[in-house]
Amino acid sequence: LPCQHCDNAPCETVCPVAATTHSSEGLNDMIYNRCVGTRYCANNCYYKVRRFNWFDYTQIEAPMHLALNPEVTVRSRGVMEKCTFCSHRIKGAKNLARVEEREFKAAEVQTACQQSCPTGAIIFGDMNDPESEVSRRFKEARSYTLLEEFNAAPAVRYQTKIRHTERLKSDSGHGEGHHS
Repeated sequence: LPCQHCDNAPCETVCPVAATTHSSEGLNDMIYNRCVGTRYCANNCYYKVRRFNWFDYTQIEAPMHLALNPEVTVRSRGVMEKCTFCSHRIKGAKNLARVEEREFKAAEVQTACQQSCPTGAIIFGDMNDPESEVSRRFKEARSYTLLEEFNAAPAVRYQTKIRHTERLKSDSGHGEGHHS
């Protein structure tokens, strides 16, 4: 389960050093070099998606250091970590749009989980753009958020399974009537 990037994020209000903040884009951002590892944010997260980094990734020996993502800062031991919606990819796409002197479109960004999903079940985009695919899917009747009763207003939505109701109505569960 990834960070839900809540609009009313309970993790943001309890951090004593403001290491977890809300960005202008609506993302729940982490300022890793400010984090002191109190774990208050993890305790206050309804979804329990924040993790304490117990490892010192700066001490990894060759050739394992090649597995680290060069676009992401290696966090030190003792800080909290979570899904960032690949903020480094968002910044990269924005910079590219600026260099090419064109408007940035959120649909240009592909998160790592979206890229690796073989079924295309994960989409990313601007919820405020009524023309975006993510905005259209948010409005579908089968779209829902987890733990809605807590009013955290998560930015991640899920969709219920599509059932073929016509087939279910006609299927008695006994095949084609060959049994008496």
